[in-house]
Amino acid sequence: MKQRFVLDTTAITDTGLRMREGYETLCESAQEILDLIAKARLKFEISCYIPYPTVYGELVSFLKRYECSEEVFIKLDTWLVKKTPNRYEVKIPAAIFYEYVLTMREKINRGRKLAEEYIWESSAVTSSIVLRDDISADTAGKKEEIQREIGSLISRFRDKYKTTLRQGILDSSPDLDVLLLAKELEAGVVSSDAGIRKWSERMGLRYVEASKFPRMLKEYLALLE
Repeated sequence: MKQRFVLDTTAITDTGLRMREGYETLCESAQEILDLIAKARLKFEISCYIPYPTVYGELVSFLKRYECSEEVFIKLDTWLVKKTPNRYEVKIPAAIFYEYVLTMREKINRGRKLAEEYIWESSAVTSSIVLRDDISADTAGKKEEIQREIGSLISRFRDKYKTTLRQGILDSSPDLDVLLLAKELEAGVVSSDAGIRKWSERMGLRYVEASKFPRMLKEYLALLE
């Protein structure tokens, strides 16, 4: 049986992958990984797919941002198979959908409680500054201090909110397309995204950590040397 893999954007761009393999730049890692994918395809008929246009567009945008050479984009179009998942035919068990709804409800409730905590904290901070017996501080000075303190609270809230709500869920159409295409092709998933990993396991899909994917391909290729 021929091996197939569906790649998430992180399969090419993951920071941990670059550190693990010793690549200095994103463009260098992208080129090396695409070279490995090309060799694996020619020698073992291992096919690597990328959902189109969602993940493909996301990856191209990322590589352009880092000003990668035209050679990288040529390799991307040559060795990754662009395919749109058949969203009307792929079947997902109702149990998966049911679990996802429960997970999202729990996340939303936790996000609401977190927001309430920060609202109370911001109110306390504002009251403390306004009611403080500080003759030397004028109204403008207190306003600036309030803006500074509340700005710091908002920054902390955003970080915690992102961790609380987004970690372990599918929060974008590219994420969902990776799973749908892998399900359609009976392929493995290559990613470093926690949400994709979690739901790959729930759907019974093979999962390969992005940082380990290059070494897996190298191991295959080493057998022919």
